[in-house]
Amino acid sequence: MKKLVVLLALIIGIPLHAQHTISGTFSPAKDYKWLIAYRLKPGTQSYIADTAVKNGVFNLKIPANALPGTYRLVYAVPQEQFYFDVIYNGKEDITFAFDSKNGVSFFTSKENILFNTYFKEINDLEQQITNYYTSSSTNEKEFKALTKQLQSTQDTYEKKTEGTMAYHFIKSNKPYIPTNAESVEVYVNNKKTHYFDALDFDNPILQASGFLTDKMINYVFTALPLKPMTDIEKQKAMNHNVDTINEKLKSVDDPYKLHLFYSLWTQASATTSNITADYIYKTYLKGLASTAKNKTIIDEVEVHNRLRIGALAPDIQWKKDGVSQSLSHLKGAENYVLVFWSSTCSHCLHELPALHKKLEDFNTVKVVAVGLENDDVNWKKVTADLSLFEHAIALGKWESAYARTYNIQKTPTYFILDKDKRIIAKPDNDKEVVEFLEKE
Repeated sequence: MKKLVVLLALIIGIPLHAQHTISGTFSPAKDYKWLIAYRLKPGTQSYIADTAVKNGVFNLKIPANALPGTYRLVYAVPQEQFYFDVIYNGKEDITFAFDSKNGVSFFTSKENILFNTYFKEINDLEQQITNYYTSSSTNEKEFKALTKQLQSTQDTYEKKTEGTMAYHFIKSNKPYIPTNAESVEVYVNNKKTHYFDALDFDNPILQASGFLTDKMINYVFTALPLKPMTDIEKQKAMNHNVDTINEKLKSVDDPYKLHLFYSLWTQASATTSNITADYIYKTYLKGLASTAKNKTIIDEVEVHNRLRIGALAPDIQWKKDGVSQSLSHLKGAENYVLVFWSSTCSHCLHELPALHKKLEDFNTVKVVAVGLENDDVNWKKVTADLSLFEHAIALGKWESAYARTYNIQKTPTYFILDKDKRIIAKPDNDKEVVEFLEKE
């Protein structure tokens, strides 16, 4: 009996973590099948749990040993596009409804309700100040009332969230609040000057979230001069903002810097801000990635730059009737189509003949079809019926030099070039190729 009492005492003395859930609904129900939860870490994330979404309803059980933090809920692919973040403090269940049009609404979880209502109210108030300026109002009383309400809202939510994880985000998001009415030029300049006043880049809770990344992206791409600018001028201003961020990151360790600059490069690339993307890579990102021996990032950037819109298409060579030919020396067309395919690919065997027939009347278009093959036996049979195309073969299939150069992940893959052999489009299928060429 004594041993049992001691054992019970030991068990009772061990702190147990309760298991909590994240549950709710997705709408429209037919569009959602699965939900995956990741816990964010500085610059990375770790898998926590997943569950099926049935008829729009789900119940995700969080492991009892799961640590508090920002959790990323992924509901479709690509994962980097279809997600939203929640705060999980390890003390409460979370329930919400997600609607594809209106986003997420929380029903339980003090942390998330306060977090969401704060950002909604602050953003609404800042929009009202923007509206004040765009309406050319000169009513100083109205302006002071708005800034007073802005300060009151910030103070109220900082008090309400003391002791919570949400507090760290709310405190660091404190906006610039003028004490007196000022011109729009002064206001915009002061917003930029004081943008970093409340931010704590060394805060581990902020680093283990998307908050700092979003703040940096917002600063680089929106904190711009209030004057008409050419695209080149605009991107040079963005480059200056990138330098400012680098100054602010002096105390941050290199791995997290790498994450932030990679995020900035990704955004610049996605918006075709190529001058800024190249500046970020050459000035900061490449050095950080090299130091970290992160060849994946370096390879990704180099592939992107090689194949981005406006880039000169890498050369391709082949033989026709025993004579060497090359893409770079091909002439006489307004547009060129590159198609990477395989004679063993069912989609290719459907799309290439269809494209061949559609392009019979396009006198200003030439097609170079690159077969990714293990041998030339079947390739010769198929290409014989595609006589209007120029044909190159890349033995070694996915491991061939052309497949690697053009980063081919699937067949068929299409590129459309202008008369100078610069990439101008990357259609998904033969129909999109024809639609694009018809508009040219």
